[in-house]
Amino acid sequence: MTNELSLEVSRHLPYPPERVFDAWLDPVMMQKFMIPGPGMTVPEASNDPRVGGRFRIVMQAPDADESWPHEGEYLEIDRATRLRFTWVSPYSQEDSEVTLTLRPRDGGTDLTLTHVRFPNQESRDNHEGGWTLILESLEAAL
Repeated sequence: MTNELSLEVSRHLPYPPERVFDAWLDPVMMQKFMIPGPGMTVPEASNDPRVGGRFRIVMQAPDADESWPHEGEYLEIDRATRLRFTWVSPYSQEDSEVTLTLRPRDGGTDLTLTHVRFPNQESRDNHEGGWTLILESLEAAL
């Protein structure tokens, strides 16, 4: 059974859409901003940025021996406008998807992240907090 829980997180970033978009496809940048919690790090990030290509992001909590791999496939890449990919992690369900929509505004970018399909409300709420922190980290990394 597919759970249709979803979330939406938005943020205005004072950078042009091309710069914001490109950060999501740059493994070096991904290591700087894919930080869903205080003290966490990304010791590994890799990708093949094309439709059908895959990405892998490994998140590490502070003082933890365990790491959490996050993987997915790029479903849509429309530079500076829209990026859509699957999201597979220990806390997501198999058909989970993330869509980034970018719109230029006031010399910057309105970024809306929509994540659909979670196994339960707790997972959805945890991801909302994580994505919020990731968007904050993205702004700092840019």
